[in-house]
Amino acid sequence: MSTVYVVGLGPGAGEQMTVRAEKILEACPVILGYTVYIDLVREQYPEKKFLSTPMKQEVKRCQMAFEEAVKGQDVAMVCSGDAGVYGMAGLIYEVGREYPEIKIEIIPGITAATGGAAVLGAPLMHDFAVISLSDLLTPWEQIEERLEAAAKAGFVICLYNPSSKKRADYLQKACDIFLKYRRPDTICGFVKNIRREGETYQILPLEILRETAVDMFTTVYIGTEKTMELNGKMVTPRGYREMKKEKA
Repeated sequence: MSTVYVVGLGPGAGEQMTVRAEKILEACPVILGYTVYIDLVREQYPEKKFLSTPMKQEVKRCQMAFEEAVKGQDVAMVCSGDAGVYGMAGLIYEVGREYPEIKIEIIPGITAATGGAAVLGAPLMHDFAVISLSDLLTPWEQIEERLEAAAKAGFVICLYNPSSKKRADYLQKACDIFLKYRRPDTICGFVKNIRREGETYQILPLEILRETAVDMFTTVYIGTEKTMELNGKMVTPRGYREMKKEKA
């Protein structure tokens, strides 16, 4: 039985891939994915057969993966970050109902939330929420409700897809919601091109983040009232010091 592996490449592929992901890509004769992600691994596996589709052709991409597997060969569907976090894992299972003879296996990877957090320092040490600002598949009204709920609940908030040419003011709108519940000087941060060429990051207050231009390759972190900047890094304390004081 052939297998379609849905492989998380990590935020930048290369050293950000797990050993398991590398072994799967080495073993599969066919590697398939979104054009940008295929370019991350093409040079590393020059002997492979590569297939790709542009954005908004996700269903077709999954069908292509299964059609290749039907030919009797294992296929690796690659995704940036983790395949199960805003990736292709769920859709593969949906399309896979039409191909019951093909096995599916998900290979996890480092998602942008944790990859970017490591660059910034330790912003996700306590409870956090991950929310995408892309309204391609989710109505903006529903996104607003989630932002409101997460902000009100006091989570550290990690934002995927914070802005694009068509959504230039979405991060600003999100920050306006956060400012209803958090101080203007709340420590925030963002990382662009996590673990890829041109990686940059910045730690800044919420009121300044609101006026900052970002893009689809940026991951944004909104701190809580306890998040602080320590030696140039963004840190949300877990609370161990307070726990020791209580015991004492």
